[in-house]
Amino acid sequence: MKRISILTLTILVLCVAFVVAQEPATPACDAETEEKNKALARRFYEKVWFSNNPEVVDEIVASEYVVHDIGDRKAVKETPKSQKEIAQFFWDNGEMSGNIDYQVAECDLVATRWQWKYKPGTWWFKLMGGSNQIPIINVFRFKDGKVVEIWNHRHDIDTGQGNIPFFQGLLVGLLPSSFFLVLSFVFWWRLRNT
Repeated sequence: MKRISILTLTILVLCVAFVVAQEPATPACDAETEEKNKALARRFYEKVWFSNNPEVVDEIVASEYVVHDIGDRKAVKETPKSQKEIAQFFWDNGEMSGNIDYQVAECDLVATRWQWKYKPGTWWFKLMGGSNQIPIINVFRFKDGKVVEIWNHRHDIDTGQGNIPFFQGLLVGLLPSSFFLVLSFVFWWRLRNT
């Protein structure tokens, strides 16, 4: 009986040791690192999105990072060049500014709630929705002082993209009703002329 108890206890200790060994190591959490990461995230918005300085992306973003965006863009690997091209596209077609509402940091993650303000400079951007202020929440994961992962949550319903489902529904409704309107007119015309 004593041997069974010792064997059971040994197996239990080995199982616990195995489970503990399988748990991922959590990054060191200290207030200084969290504040540095928050400052880097703040610098990213202030330089890239609130003023036209896309070269700052190379200082803040890793040479390859993962993006989780709304829509179909999930776990996409990108280089800093992609982030610079996106910002430059908007700068080329209008003026951007914004402000940071607040930031929350926990270990290697920084969540930033910010307002993106956009004033289009081209006619087709004006047509797509005009001036916009969009609330955005981004979560950055940092590793060695660089962004290695981004989660992007925009409130696109406030933009011209929010009009797309409306126009799709309008077309879906207008096409069949137009057909029946023309058919009704043809029957009415035939009845009138007989």
